[in-house]
Amino acid sequence: MARSAGAPRGSNSRRAERARHLGLRAEDAVVLYLTEHSVAVVARNLRIGRFELDIVAREGPVIAVVEVRARGPTAWTRGFGSLDGKKRQRIRRAGDRLWRARYRMDDTVDRLRFDAASVTFDEEGRAVVEYVKAAF
Repeated sequence: MARSAGAPRGSNSRRAERARHLGLRAEDAVVLYLTEHSVAVVARNLRIGRFELDIVAREGPVIAVVEVRARGPTAWTRGFGSLDGKKRQRIRRAGDRLWRARYRMDDTVDRLRFDAASVTFDEEGRAVVEYVKAAF
């Protein structure tokens, strides 16, 4: 990938590291949100083949696959806007594989649900979580 003429060497890696850090903070905020709402977190950053699920949670007999999207204080849009059809399809594939591998034969589980969380950080670094059950 070519660098722009004015970009200092390594700026892409620093940007990627900041984005990764923002994503981890957003996931922490969503885990806190879920536990405050009596939802058990089963796994974070769960790898299923080439796919990764941000958060897998359990609410009674329902397994929730939670996609977390984050935005910093200068963002013009919410994270939900970045959850396009291709991303939703990948999450559904991963959820289907998780269902078949782990929950299909579990009599204590009724169904799988796909939720989404958008986390925005304000100027002081506080997280604001917007959460949608059965988002897609």
